[in-house]
Amino acid sequence: MNRQFLKTLLATSVVVMSSSAFAGQAPGAASAPDIPISHHDRVYAAEQFSNTVSVTDPVDNKLLGVIRLGDPQPGNFSPLYKGQVLVHGMGYSPDHRTIAIVSIGSNSVTFIDTATNAVKHTTYVGRSPHEAFFTPDGKELWVTVRGENYISVIDAQSFKETMRIEVPAGPGMQIFSPDGKYGYICSSFNPETDVVDVADHRIVAKVKQESPFCPNIAATPDGEQVWFTLKDVGRTQVFNAKPPFTLIKTIDTGPITNHVNFAVTAKGTFAYITIGGTSEVKVYRTDDFSEVATIPVGNLPHGVWPSGDGTRIYVGLENADALAAIDTATNKVIANIPIGQAPQAIAYVPGAAPNPDDRANLQSLGVAGQVAHLALAPKNQAKGEKPPTSVSLFDQGLIQVLQASVTGLEPKQRYVLALADHADGHGAVEPLAAFMTNPAGSAIVEATGPIRQIVQGSGKAERRYLVVTAGEPSKLGAVMQVQTP
Repeated sequence: MNRQFLKTLLATSVVVMSSSAFAGQAPGAASAPDIPISHHDRVYAAEQFSNTVSVTDPVDNKLLGVIRLGDPQPGNFSPLYKGQVLVHGMGYSPDHRTIAIVSIGSNSVTFIDTATNAVKHTTYVGRSPHEAFFTPDGKELWVTVRGENYISVIDAQSFKETMRIEVPAGPGMQIFSPDGKYGYICSSFNPETDVVDVADHRIVAKVKQESPFCPNIAATPDGEQVWFTLKDVGRTQVFNAKPPFTLIKTIDTGPITNHVNFAVTAKGTFAYITIGGTSEVKVYRTDDFSEVATIPVGNLPHGVWPSGDGTRIYVGLENADALAAIDTATNKVIANIPIGQAPQAIAYVPGAAPNPDDRANLQSLGVAGQVAHLALAPKNQAKGEKPPTSVSLFDQGLIQVLQASVTGLEPKQRYVLALADHADGHGAVEPLAAFMTNPAGSAIVEATGPIRQIVQGSGKAERRYLVVTAGEPSKLGAVMQVQTP
């Protein structure tokens, strides 16, 4: 028996073990065996401004490359463009052989073979899909079509839509109970989470959301609780995963509360929640809901997922173009991995790679690895305090996509992100984007143009400075935040 044959046999054994059942971590059942971290595992991140999916080896915490699903701006503006736009959501099959990637701007779900990183099929669905996940039996993929009012149910073998489950407009995400009996669908436009019987695709219960904007939902591996986040009010709610699906707890988590997921450890089961406005991950016990840790991770944490053994939590940093790895024993960041632009959903897939040395269909970051970071703060902010607003300029070639994670303002008020002649906001002010803050005094603000050349230019005549003013573009008010040195 030669060495290459032994290597192949070992790889096959690892995959068979890992694909026989989910690990005892989310989204699987706690009763399933944990899967130790190995070179066969992969961490995937969906990156919406580079239109890539990054692939990371969790043993070395090393980026292996990206799967390029589309081009940057302005190429993807062409009427003849065929690639994907705003690569955003992600789910993976129970056999760990397929990841499904949702692209909001091109209304698509791309199915990728984890062994080869090759695209197997692309299915087009309704307007602005957001997230997708497979039923625990692997037979169906449910896609939340947030721009409309239904869940698109796709056959996992034929990749064709077989039916639609009508829900209130704007479904945000769905996840399933570990036993596969129920699907839980939160809403991004209406204050209602629906519980669906998976067998007959029928809504059997409704849970009231405290606000209409839920982007993310997760079920505990013991099948007892469902947690969902409320991005606009900065809260997380917990309800009973079984009838009568009663609300259990509402937690004030913080501005721009993004995603939630779980790690099952020897010390218990813990919820990890990304708080974009404070650039932290908060950790809560699931038995008494006490907060046990607050972990600084980097700008605008978004997606979050546990390793197959619960020893690590991986977090996508939207305004840092990075993946943070957290040791769940110490709740400390142990690695920071550069990846593509503005990571959204992430997933840790044990045993995804039968041959861990295969780099087929992976590309280098290229322009996706180029980004500039800025910060905005009140003019009178005390020295040493952390600026409340982070700004990333994602390079698209000649232009950049600007994304600002704005916090520290008055709730539900109108503001303008603008360019000013002087660092203190005086002189001529040119509006870039108007926005209204959410009930937590926060907002995600975007603009496009050759902005980096202006705000970081060396020539004094051309140099401008980012500011946030009160008011509207036609009637600018007082300068509230200015670009920090």
